[in-house]
Amino acid sequence: MQSGDLEIDLLRAFIAVAETGSFTAAAEVIARSQSAVSQKIIRLEEMLGMRVFERTSRTLTLTADGERVLVGARKMLLHFDEFMRGIKTPVTVNTLRLGISENLVPTQLPMLLSRFNKLYPDLELELTTGLSNDLLADHEAGLLDVVIAKRKMSGSAQRGRVIWREPLVWMAAKDYQIEAARPLRLVLMRPPCGYRAIMVEALASVHREWSSTCLASNLGGVQAAVAAGLGVTALGTSFLQEGMRIIEPSQKLPTLPSTEVAVIGDEPRTQHLVQPLVALLTEGLMAGAGLT
Repeated sequence: MQSGDLEIDLLRAFIAVAETGSFTAAAEVIARSQSAVSQKIIRLEEMLGMRVFERTSRTLTLTADGERVLVGARKMLLHFDEFMRGIKTPVTVNTLRLGISENLVPTQLPMLLSRFNKLYPDLELELTTGLSNDLLADHEAGLLDVVIAKRKMSGSAQRGRVIWREPLVWMAAKDYQIEAARPLRLVLMRPPCGYRAIMVEALASVHREWSSTCLASNLGGVQAAVAAGLGVTALGTSFLQEGMRIIEPSQKLPTLPSTEVAVIGDEPRTQHLVQPLVALLTEGLMAGAGLT
């Protein structure tokens, strides 16, 4: 296959399906029929010579090849859209008010800011980090242009565009032993905290008693306490660090839901700035997941 054979609209359809999780929702995003989206994905797979999605009657997930294609497709569209914008309309936004969930700060923010600054060295970035609920409230109040937030997956409709999903898992120090006869010792962040609520709800569903052994003010404190052997916590797989291990299901802890990272406020005025942010962040998250 020659690179010129790959049509941009096939990549747009593929990204829309990957981000929305369904052909129906993707059809609304790119203003095409569901059958047209399905045909575009089939054409893309034929041209690439690989399957990008695993399909069943109830689920649609990216294959390993599909994950690689998603990273490359976002990069390609980023450069194409920048090219088109440069021709049609000069960039007028000089300041971006960005809110990022504090759960992403230790792992992704330094790399994200460094690479983004190289793309837009003249842009003034007003950065706010904090709890997702607080950032969303600031966005509603008009104090932030864009919010990148981590949240629990839900079956109901939620605001924003999902760019990443990962499972929550139980974690402990590598040599930590769980005593089945005693309350589970938890390392928690102070409320309000989405991870804390998920842990408490999951343990209540199996009638498992627990006690708090450490209250941390941020994610770094939780990771340090867990690695030191103070207790158990629940985090996304990308937050596994040296000295920590994922607790196997055989130890009879309840199954946890998945989390997702969503972008809220992807407006036309700032879209040329948000798209590279999303591409860089997704690439970093995917690399982190590969390490775990």
